[in-house]
Amino acid sequence: MMFTASFLACLIAPSVAIAAEEPRFTLELEAGPVWQTRNDVQIPNDDTGTRFALDDVAGSGPFESARITFDWRVRERHSVRFLFAPFSITETGALAEDVRFADATFDTDDPVEARYVFDSWRATYRYRFATGPKWTWWGGFTAKVRDAEVRLRQGDTVARDTDTGFVPLGHLFGERRLGERWRFLLELDALAGGPGRAADLSLKLAYDVNDRFSLAGGYRTLEGGADTDDVYSFAWLHYAVVSGIVRF
Repeated sequence: MMFTASFLACLIAPSVAIAAEEPRFTLELEAGPVWQTRNDVQIPNDDTGTRFALDDVAGSGPFESARITFDWRVRERHSVRFLFAPFSITETGALAEDVRFADATFDTDDPVEARYVFDSWRATYRYRFATGPKWTWWGGFTAKVRDAEVRLRQGDTVARDTDTGFVPLGHLFGERRLGERWRFLLELDALAGGPGRAADLSLKLAYDVNDRFSLAGGYRTLEGGADTDDVYSFAWLHYAVVSGIVRF
C-alpha cells in the first residue's frame, strides 16, 4: 500500500507543478472598426506640393482593422513581444482644390481614388518592474518597421509615394486587477521629438473566461506622422476593438 501511494505521488507531482506554472506564451487577435479624424498629406513638402486632407477624399470611416500579437515570457520578469498590424483604405471622393502630389496634378473636375496604407511590424522587449496587489507594470523598448503608401488616381493620372522605415519606440504596459476575473489593461508604444512622432495607446477591459482564455474590449488610438523636407504626413485614427486572448 505504501509503495502504491508513493508511486501515485510521483505521477501526480509533475502534473501539479506544470499546472501551477504560468503560461509562457500569449496570442491575441484584435479586430474592430476604425475612424480617421485627421490625415493630412503634402508630398513633396515644399512649394511644389499641395497640402490636402486625405480624409476629406476617403471619408472618415468606419474602416476594417485587425492586428495579431504574440508574447513570449522568456523569464519571470522578461518577455518579448511581436506584433503585426496591417491597415489600408481605398476610397473614391472629390478634392476641395487642385492638388499637386508626387509631381502629378489632380483637379476638382473628376473624382479621385485615394489609397492609404500603413502596415506596422513591431518587436518589443519588456521588463516587469513593479508588481503589487492590484497593479502590474512592464516597461521596455519597441523596434517598429512601417510600410506606408499614399496613392492618388484620377483617370490615367496616377501618383504614389511609398516609405518603409525603422522607428524606435518606448513601451509601457499596465494591468490592474478589478476582481477575480476582471482586469483593466493599458498599453502604449510612443515616440516624441525629432522630425516626427508616434503614439499607439489602448485602454481595454478584459474578462478571464478561465486560466487560458480571455475576452477584452475597449478603445485604441493611433496618432503620428513625419514633417521632413520630402514628406508631410500626419494621421489620427480611432479604434473600437475586441480581442480574444489565449495563453499556453
